[in-house]
Amino acid sequence: MRALRYYAPQDLRLDTDVPEPQCQPHQIKVRPAYIGICGTDLHEYHHAQNLIPLPGNPHPLTGDTPPVVIGHEFSGIVVEVGDKVGAFGNGTAGEMIRPGDRVAVQPTLYCRECVPCRQGHTNCCTRNGFLGLSGRGGGLADYVCADADAVFKLPDSVPLEVGALVEPLTVAWHAISISNIKPGDNVLVLGTGPIGLAVIQCLPSFGVGKIIAAEMAGERQVFAQKYGATHLIDPAKEDVVARCLEFGGGYGPEIAFDCAGVEKSLDAATRAVRAKGTVVNLAIWHGKVGFDPNSLVFHEKNYKGSLCFLPSDFGKVIEALEKGTIKPQEMITRKIALDRVVEDGFEALIHEKDKHVKIMIDMGIGEK
Repeated sequence: MRALRYYAPQDLRLDTDVPEPQCQPHQIKVRPAYIGICGTDLHEYHHAQNLIPLPGNPHPLTGDTPPVVIGHEFSGIVVEVGDKVGAFGNGTAGEMIRPGDRVAVQPTLYCRECVPCRQGHTNCCTRNGFLGLSGRGGGLADYVCADADAVFKLPDSVPLEVGALVEPLTVAWHAISISNIKPGDNVLVLGTGPIGLAVIQCLPSFGVGKIIAAEMAGERQVFAQKYGATHLIDPAKEDVVARCLEFGGGYGPEIAFDCAGVEKSLDAATRAVRAKGTVVNLAIWHGKVGFDPNSLVFHEKNYKGSLCFLPSDFGKVIEALEKGTIKPQEMITRKIALDRVVEDGFEALIHEKDKHVKIMIDMGIGEK
């Protein structure tokens, strides 16, 4: 089969002779339809290996080393269901999943044995990994097999291309869910790349008040307003903290989501939120930064990290898509073919990143 495989930074190859995976008894085999390019994919390609295992150092769950198939944001069509899946399935209204069903795949891998897994915190598994990064296949292939409880049936009203957005939307949904947000709370979102925009998209489902977006890039400011931001701040021209106080009648927002992951965004977030407020970090940092902890201590503010999501978050996002409370279609700014992923996908996101939100690979199987 065809598969786009990662060999090393800046070395992606479309191989055409990759063995087709065999569906195990507890798995569901999927033919991918649409796959989104994630910022994590971009970092692994452009900078250095972080989540993809290094040569000679197999991933502890998959046992794989490069080359590995990439692509972890994807939807597809079920082609086979393992004989031990039985009546289980993440279908709507308890329906089991069958061949021909349209699905989104939850890509996190976890051991189910460590303390975090046993406590239900599978996103914090001590050996965690991802389909499409850590081995065991990925979305950018003609076929992929996933554990049955990772495959979620899409409602008829949700197109397959939108199904591939469930994963990044779920990253945002999980962060909001753990923030202790309340209806009417004002919110600051720092950085409106794909995840920041996903946060903005999901916030109305939680009944928030003002949604303040802090972003320097003009194109992304337009995206932020289109997707639901009620107020904009340009950190290059305005004082983020002062503007937040102005918007809140002298008080900062209750919650801030740092999706930028730079020292200035951390500083602004921790100073902007009001007393007892919460800052949630969604960014993956690439080094240590200076930080004044007194900005938290003196007003009993909270700072917490948010990592990926739980399987239950996946189902909640699909439900919100079905209800129409999230309408993310316009996040897809380009569709490309599998044989143009590097030129029209990765390189475009490196050199024209502010023009795009989500570039989607169309595997050419058609909408069903």
